[in-house]
Amino acid sequence: MTQEIHGTVADGFEGVREEFAAFVAGERPDYEGQLCAYVQGRKVVDLWSGTEADALYGVFSSTKGAAYLVVALLVQDGTLELDRKVTYYWPEFGAEGKGDLTLRDLLAHRAGVVGTDTGFSLAELADDRQLAERLADQRPFWRPGTAFGYHALVSGALTGEVVRRATGRTLQEIYQERIRTPYGLDFHLGLPAPQEPRFRSTQPMTPTPDQQTLLDATPTGPHTLTSIAFNRNATEPTDLASLPNMPLLRAKGPASVGGVASARGLAGMYAAAISGVGEQAPLLKPDTVAEFGQFHSVGYDLVARAHKSFGLGFQTTADTWHPFLGAGTIGHSGASGSQSFADPWSGLAYGYTRRRFAFPGGAAPENNRLAQAIHRAALAH
Repeated sequence: MTQEIHGTVADGFEGVREEFAAFVAGERPDYEGQLCAYVQGRKVVDLWSGTEADALYGVFSSTKGAAYLVVALLVQDGTLELDRKVTYYWPEFGAEGKGDLTLRDLLAHRAGVVGTDTGFSLAELADDRQLAERLADQRPFWRPGTAFGYHALVSGALTGEVVRRATGRTLQEIYQERIRTPYGLDFHLGLPAPQEPRFRSTQPMTPTPDQQTLLDATPTGPHTLTSIAFNRNATEPTDLASLPNMPLLRAKGPASVGGVASARGLAGMYAAAISGVGEQAPLLKPDTVAEFGQFHSVGYDLVARAHKSFGLGFQTTADTWHPFLGAGTIGHSGASGSQSFADPWSGLAYGYTRRRFAFPGGAAPENNRLAQAIHRAALAH
């Protein structure tokens, strides 16, 4: 039985509803997902299937977009300077040869501290302050600044500690006051207890036999760089899919993977960043968007073991995922399939969430057809 499609689209975006319905028709009967988009600050797509309209999901690394937006605001304010050494703000970080690394390189995944030799407990993964304390003393896994690799579980803690040292406040507090509350965003870094009933627990990935063969062929030794980055070297190796199902992680909202959001919240945040929403002005100036969307790390990612590219924290979405988007598009995907981004050229802000993990992790494959349908309609208007 195919899930029913709910929600609305603006005139001219009817093809997006058709594309979403066609995708859902080919999915499992228990599919749950949401799709939302803004163009120039106006909501043009608000669709969902298999769940309540205001359900919240763990969005994994899509959380990082909120963290980097806070950093972008502080750089725009002059509170942070991209080419200052991290140790200017956080002296302890200089241990083990990390003293010359700049904030710019830290944001671009060039620090080399993707994890620790012995891994983290689940309680540490939920607490950015504890992660930062452990990472300050860690020897980097490559010479800082010479290469890059995705800091999957720790980048939010690293940048968050710089934010805390520079402002005396946590990244989560600044996000709440300057971004989430003013724009009324359904995207939380620290889910309030009264909102818990809206949370839908993440369901594990169920690969096909061919997909399972690919998974089985992937090196998973606990001391590989990839395994260290994803905390498989810990005494209790991390089951990535289960992280948002931990109440402690949802409550603390670690800035790498702890966000809880709807597609409305994801798209609304990026609309706020580049266009503003309602009576609220854009958070970022065009020059700030351009600098944070500029390519900074391009080539072979030592953790992902594949070609990747990053701006200042944000994924360079047009290169990594959707080549039809404008240059300088900023955004981030999440392990279970979520994706969100802002394309400053078309004014498009996009958000997608789903409950069940998609193979092979990261932005789910359907994002390409859904985002392309929205982008096509946006350009026509």
